[in-house]
Amino acid sequence: MLSNRLLDAINAQINAEMWSAYLYLSMATYCQDAGFSGIANWFEIQFKEEQDHAMILVKYAQSRGGRVTLKAIDAVPTEWKSLLDVFENTLEHEKKVTAMINNLMHIAVDDKDFASQSRLQWFVDEQIEEEENATELIHKLKLLDGNGFGLYQLDQELAARVYNTASPLVKE
Repeated sequence: MLSNRLLDAINAQINAEMWSAYLYLSMATYCQDAGFSGIANWFEIQFKEEQDHAMILVKYAQSRGGRVTLKAIDAVPTEWKSLLDVFENTLEHEKKVTAMINNLMHIAVDDKDFASQSRLQWFVDEQIEEEENATELIHKLKLLDGNGFGLYQLDQELAARVYNTASPLVKE
């Protein structure tokens, strides 16, 4: 059984994950409109992953007897100054998500809820990857510094990214 405090935090995280999905869909449409279909693909996969993250939390809360309460999703930005700005915003957003995940873990530790700590560890590890990916893409964009051919190559590289169902959703 989840504590009320942890269940409330999980419900807030579900909302945040759905907001993240909506944000990444907005970024995908921005990139597509700018002519970068490969980069749009990268964000479309981010969109799907964030939906997965929300579902992992929904299923986990329900499996522990918790009631999932969905709330409205706030509006997301739709305009950025550049591709670099998009990825810098991505990194800043992922840092906020990391802080929220760390808060969930903190509550689970305080509650001595070892099952929740085990499930949340996956999210802790996932956030390391999310921040690393955004940071790497920021570095690449800064190296390219508007180089058209380099942007073309980066767009092609990100077009090759494929969607994989998030680990805790995979049937074993």
